[in-house]
Amino acid sequence: QVQLVESGGGLVQAGGSLRLSCAASGRTFSNYYMGWFRQAPGKEREFVARISWSGGNTRYADSVAGRFTISRDNAKNTVYLQMNSLKPEDTAVYYCAAPSGPYYNANGPSEYAYWGQGTQVTVSS
Repeated sequence: QVQLVESGGGLVQAGGSLRLSCAASGRTFSNYYMGWFRQAPGKEREFVARISWSGGNTRYADSVAGRFTISRDNAKNTVYLQMNSLKPEDTAVYYCAAPSGPYYNANGPSEYAYWGQGTQVTVSS
C-alpha cells in the first residue's frame, strides 16, 4: 500500500502561484512514477503532470506546460507541483497519485492505483 497526503492548496488571484506537496508513505516511494491530476466541478478527472521514479523524465498536459513544474525529493518521500501564472480555469481539486507497481510509467487515471484525498485550488479572476 502507498498512502498519499496532499497539501498546499488555497485561494489565489489570477497570475499568482501555489506549490502543492504530496507526502508519500508505505512502499518504496523512490521506485514509483508519480502523477498529479485535477478535477473541476462537473468535469472528469484530467491528467496534469507526471514524473519518473528518478525525477529525470517529466510530462505535462498541454494546458499547463510552461506554467507548472513537477518535481520530487525522494529523500523526503515528497512530490511537488509548482504552479505559476495561474488562471481561473486551473480551479479544481488536485490529486497526487501513484501507479500499482514500481517503475511503471502509468498513463491515464485508470492506471493509477493509489490516490490522495485531494487539495482544493481556487483561482479568482
